[in-house]
Amino acid sequence: MTPVWLEPVRGGYPDLALFALSGIEQVRSFVGGAAPLPPIGHLTGMLPVEVGPGLTTFTMPASPWLMSPPGLIQGGVLAVLADGPLGCAIQTTLPPATPYTTAELSMNFLRPASPSSGVLTARGTLIHAGRSLALSQVSIEDARGRLLAHGTSRCVIFPPVGTAAAFDLPVVVAPTYDTPDPFERPDPGTIVPEETWALMSGLDVMRALIDGSLAPPPIHHLTGMMPFAVAKGSAEFRLPATEWLCSPLGRVEGGVIAMLADSAIASSIQSTLPPKTAYASIDLKVTFIRPVAPDGRDLVARARVIHRGRTLATSSAVLENADGKQVATAVGSAMIFADRTPTLEHMAPVDEPAAEPDTR
Repeated sequence: MTPVWLEPVRGGYPDLALFALSGIEQVRSFVGGAAPLPPIGHLTGMLPVEVGPGLTTFTMPASPWLMSPPGLIQGGVLAVLADGPLGCAIQTTLPPATPYTTAELSMNFLRPASPSSGVLTARGTLIHAGRSLALSQVSIEDARGRLLAHGTSRCVIFPPVGTAAAFDLPVVVAPTYDTPDPFERPDPGTIVPEETWALMSGLDVMRALIDGSLAPPPIHHLTGMMPFAVAKGSAEFRLPATEWLCSPLGRVEGGVIAMLADSAIASSIQSTLPPKTAYASIDLKVTFIRPVAPDGRDLVARARVIHRGRTLATSSAVLENADGKQVATAVGSAMIFADRTPTLEHMAPVDEPAAEPDTR
């Protein structure tokens, strides 16, 4: 069977004439279907659904295809969803023909997601828009309205290019396909069983994933992302930079780069853990250096633990393209839980009961 990331890509990109509209009208065109769904939308189901001045909302189903080896949808995948509304909230304030790029993405993770989370909703709002810099924030909730993550982004705004001109928007006819989009298909692969986590160290699990003793997780089958080297306190991942990962701008989405960074960082921390010990990513900060073209070659993330305490660990990562040029740097932290396996049952926080009213 052909891996998803090697299949013919689906989706498209907006007509360049669209950029003669103001930023908010551009985003309204995406929401209203006047621009084709980009490849990453077909891959993951991510969609823009709401737009207003300084705000945008995106949704994405918590598909089983997004699961990591423990069976969770890890924080880096939430960054894929976050990147869209963070950028578009800023885009709504821009005049016509004004490009911008994400310089930094920071995430705080509060609760793991899983396929039982239903449709995830990310609401982005503008914090500040200046002449050359803008800030935005995003909150991600599951279908029950529980907060999963909060993030912020800093974008660089460039001077307008060209002169805006009046035009009629082209009519977009959505193509049809013989098979469902990847995120909708059955059989996304397997996860590492709970008993394996109870018996094997984190380093041994990583080595088994690399040598094939353990089957790769669903997220690998969807994107091609996979570890290729590991030692205690370090991990290296690769991700084919295919067109499936592209945003409407025709470049690998920044959130995908953050996902790769998070996977390497989390796995480097995992490599320090004894059996029956779980971890949960709690934050991630990515600084973007250059865009990534969808040339099909590997992006590589190399992460190394810089602090390992009893309950908290921190790791940093460098991401390079196939030419060895840095595309991003990242740092992230994780909580460590002894006597737990990293499954949803053990990692989901216990909701505090509502406070009793004060009747005194």
